[in-house]
Amino acid sequence: MGTLGRAIYVVGSWIRVAGQAVDRVGCSLQGSHLFEERVSRHRTLMNLFDKDPVVDKDAFVAPGASVIGDVQVGRGSSIWYGCVLRGDVNSIRVGSGTNIQDNALVHVAKTNISGNVLPTTIGNNVTVGHGAVLHGCTVEDEAFVGMGATLLDGSHVEKNAMVAAGALVRQNTRIPFGEVWGGNPAKFMRKLTEEEIAFISQSATNYTNLAMVHAAENNKGFQEIELEKSLRKKFARKDEEYDSMIGVVRETPAELTLPDNILPDKAQKIAS
Repeated sequence: MGTLGRAIYVVGSWIRVAGQAVDRVGCSLQGSHLFEERVSRHRTLMNLFDKDPVVDKDAFVAPGASVIGDVQVGRGSSIWYGCVLRGDVNSIRVGSGTNIQDNALVHVAKTNISGNVLPTTIGNNVTVGHGAVLHGCTVEDEAFVGMGATLLDGSHVEKNAMVAAGALVRQNTRIPFGEVWGGNPAKFMRKLTEEEIAFISQSATNYTNLAMVHAAENNKGFQEIELEKSLRKKFARKDEEYDSMIGVVRETPAELTLPDNILPDKAQKIAS
């Protein structure tokens, strides 16, 4: 951050402190006529009575997500922007290396019509697509739930099985190993190929790597963000073709470079 940037930052701090002081004076002048202001403060991790979320230190929970009550999230898993995991009347368990993508909803049921207790259990290296709804169900290791799919109470997705995007899996339905189910209601479509099964595992790995980048970005301070902004502005004018003609080599700063595991093609291009 340059001298001007620091000066603006300091002045901004003074203005905020002055504003808080004026607010306190106004409150004291109102006395018994002071109106009651209720502030709803979002909490990414929220206790519910004696139930509190347990999130591994190497897991990523995005800002704007809500993990509430009796929820456990394993090592290397990621809960993305806008997700809600609500473990209030029962428990939610998320294994290691699993990704629950943006705006997905995971909830539980205390009991169903049959009187069965229905927590939600999601295994290791599972991919849950954007906007999916999982309610009182079980998803085994290395399974795949497509975008916008809905899994109702008592449904069970076995290992290496896939629920197609937009599918509705009815209560107590079991999707066997290595099968694709889709439609409303979901029905067997076909067997997964070996390549598709490998893709499920790779998808989980890709999201684990991507989550590390998002976690690092969210942990940056104000000065670090301002530095990167100035670097991007400087290197936005870089013309690689012109540089090569005049023999100039200008390497992109490390701060602006994504890791190789986020851009897998990058390592191949360098090697070639």
